[in-house]
Amino acid sequence: MQYWRGTKSSCGYAARLGYAAVLLAAVATSPAHADEGGLSFWLPGLQGSFAAVPTQPGWSFASLYLHLSADGGANARFPRGGQIDVGVDGRGNLFAFGPTYTFEEPLLGGQAAFSLLAIAGRSSASVDATLTGPGGGTVSGSRSEAITGFGDLFPQFSLKWNDGVNNYMTYVTGDIPVGSYDPDRLANLGLGHAAVDGGVGYTYLDPGTGREFSIVGGLTYNFENPDTDYKNGIDGHIDWAASQFLNEHVHVGVVGYAFQQLTGDSGAGATLGDFKTRVFGIGPQVGYKFQASDAADGYVNLKGYYEFGAKNRAEGWNVWLTLAFSPAAKRTE
Repeated sequence: MQYWRGTKSSCGYAARLGYAAVLLAAVATSPAHADEGGLSFWLPGLQGSFAAVPTQPGWSFASLYLHLSADGGANARFPRGGQIDVGVDGRGNLFAFGPTYTFEEPLLGGQAAFSLLAIAGRSSASVDATLTGPGGGTVSGSRSEAITGFGDLFPQFSLKWNDGVNNYMTYVTGDIPVGSYDPDRLANLGLGHAAVDGGVGYTYLDPGTGREFSIVGGLTYNFENPDTDYKNGIDGHIDWAASQFLNEHVHVGVVGYAFQQLTGDSGAGATLGDFKTRVFGIGPQVGYKFQASDAADGYVNLKGYYEFGAKNRAEGWNVWLTLAFSPAAKRTE
């Protein structure tokens, strides 16, 4: 039984989902602080199933809802704008949306695509205590804040290649810091600084058996936050996913990620030293593909992660709901 129908170059339905349009969603929107809050430009879990599979040429559009819940613990310390927050607890309900254009003409033997995403939503955070920086005295007690608005912009360029059941990709993305950000605020929807991230990925996709496995790894370079004189180190991250199609429409599987900061933080605002962060996550996923119209295909994916092994970073759980539309591939009987 064939689980996908389509042209050879599309490698079946999974290749024509316009999935690249959701890869950057909710970057930098975690619900507590900016970079020096133990967070990162790359939000683990951005890449998932079919990440490296080429898509149908033309315009695609994706939207994503992300719920985040993270707790830094009563004794965990996080630097922010020359201060140190203790016992961070954050929540976020965020929406990401934007188009992807996939070029028809090959580039370096692969398929090129460009996407641009925007985010909006509500972020809230609380701390058990805030200690002021050097020469400022000490303030203790609980504090909570929330913000609703728009976040940064995230462009991405990718190249993908298909060779039978093997698919390869490379990408470069970054942060344009135009979102709602205030260094004195607990909750933000922007990073407050620019960042560049690049990496490579691989997807094994067998249309005959319906089995799929994807893995994507990358590195992030962070520019200094001009408001806090804080500069995150270089981050390394790996996202992976595996799934099995139960029929032509539904697939189920598991997802996971690993994040490790490779070099230390720096700058005058790095009051806790290099402050390297790490976190791991794992959870289930389910996806459903459908024919939206004669001209468009649709795809819905729901996945969730439980986090563990965190260091200098809040941990908890997060849920992603993605809806994507892309040009329909040639249909065969």
